[in-house]
Amino acid sequence: MTRNPPSARTSIFRIRWLLVVVLIVVVAALTAAFTYETRTSSSGSSGSSLADGVVPDGVTVFDDETPAVTNLDADLLGALRRAATDAAGNGIEFYVNSGWRSPQYQDRLLSKAISKYGSRAEAARWVATATTSPHVSGDAVDLGRSEATAWLSARGAAYGLCQIYRNEAWHYELRPEAIDHGCPRMYADPTQDPRMQK
Repeated sequence: MTRNPPSARTSIFRIRWLLVVVLIVVVAALTAAFTYETRTSSSGSSGSSLADGVVPDGVTVFDDETPAVTNLDADLLGALRRAATDAAGNGIEFYVNSGWRSPQYQDRLLSKAISKYGSRAEAARWVATATTSPHVSGDAVDLGRSEATAWLSARGAAYGLCQIYRNEAWHYELRPEAIDHGCPRMYADPTQDPRMQK
């Protein structure tokens, strides 16, 4: 008994099926690597803890247990919670990626950024020093999820919440005067902010 060789059509089908499987495996591996990198970069360096301001996944502005939220300036936190309550009517939650940070945690983040970007000057576009960071004083919050930042971009001034840096769509600070006059013009990045020149 002899077997007929597979037809060209069957061979093409098998090749396509194999390519689909390989593509799925590659996408899954890339997704896993990206998720790992995102989690490790958002959870900080070794030695950092919740007490330093590390924020675990799933923390919202209503969390009363996480120091990164509870140590925020009371007026900033109040404005965030009012805005988040209103945004919830649109099905949007305000997740916190970063809020208050200890000076030690801020120093570790800066060291990590210098390693990542290759110089202190380039790192300064993304991470401030412990003496200049509004996170250390509890005056800044980094929000997760683009729908929340888009909502605040359109409506934040009504709560006094303003995006400060053009390169950081997630970074918001309280500017009470914005309620009447709108948010001030954004700096291109933190290196343009006079507060960072100390």
